[in-house]
Amino acid sequence: MEAYISAIILGLCLSSMALGIFMSMKIFNIPDITTDGSYTLGAVVSAVMLTQHIPIYIIIPTVILCGAMAGICTAIIHTRFKIDALLAGILVMTALYSINLTIMGRSNLPLIDTKNIFSSLHILSNSNYNSLIIVTIIIAVITTIIAYLLKTDFGIAMRATGNNSAMVRALGVSDNKMKIFGLAISNALTAFAGFLITQNQFYADINMGIGIVITGLGSVLIADALKSVFKVTSLSKQLLLVIAGSIIFQLVLAVTLAIGVNPNLLKLTTALFVLVIVVVTKIKSSKS
Repeated sequence: MEAYISAIILGLCLSSMALGIFMSMKIFNIPDITTDGSYTLGAVVSAVMLTQHIPIYIIIPTVILCGAMAGICTAIIHTRFKIDALLAGILVMTALYSINLTIMGRSNLPLIDTKNIFSSLHILSNSNYNSLIIVTIIIAVITTIIAYLLKTDFGIAMRATGNNSAMVRALGVSDNKMKIFGLAISNALTAFAGFLITQNQFYADINMGIGIVITGLGSVLIADALKSVFKVTSLSKQLLLVIAGSIIFQLVLAVTLAIGVNPNLLKLTTALFVLVIVVVTKIKSSKS
């Protein structure tokens, strides 16, 4: 049971990244690969600052700002220099590898006996359930903020940019600025996921972001499938489905390990799982 609680906690931590990918892919229709780098950036900045005993209330805005800057770099390369969004993301992701390694000064930084957000707040005596309550509250606050933002005039302009950028320009709104804001928010959420994961797993590693975009993509695709099944149209409910998708994704991996699949094959299992979701969704779409 404890293993599945840990999987739920991990899913909730990663749901911040899933929400970021939802922003870039579903709101702006931009395949942003910066995720791999900005996720690690959030983890690295958090780990370094935690080892320096810097307060959490300073670390959080710093991590969010760093993630946002990574997204802004990708957006500027894409919008100002007219480089394909996928290539722009790859360029920034590659650059972030060196930046992250420079910030951390080593390839791996353990956080054993380091005070963090989960150990600082004592709601329940059981550490697993305590972490579950804390991360649930954090993700609930983030989701509420995003849901509110997307329903404001600014949020509606962002959503319109993804649907029809030509119409947005005709209305006097800069679609390029909307994309910059959108990718900044997306990567800020991704970096925040790195912040949570680092404290949950007690270490930061330079390679922890490799392939993490697949996990976020899988969560969003699960949310898409659930959206079709339950006929969800509300934006707030779609955000909740993304969070549910992230949890389901981690539970599937937990079950995979529980039935005896070799941990070395976990990445292969992840890729196949996402492939199955994509194929099933495509088949369902073609039939409807």
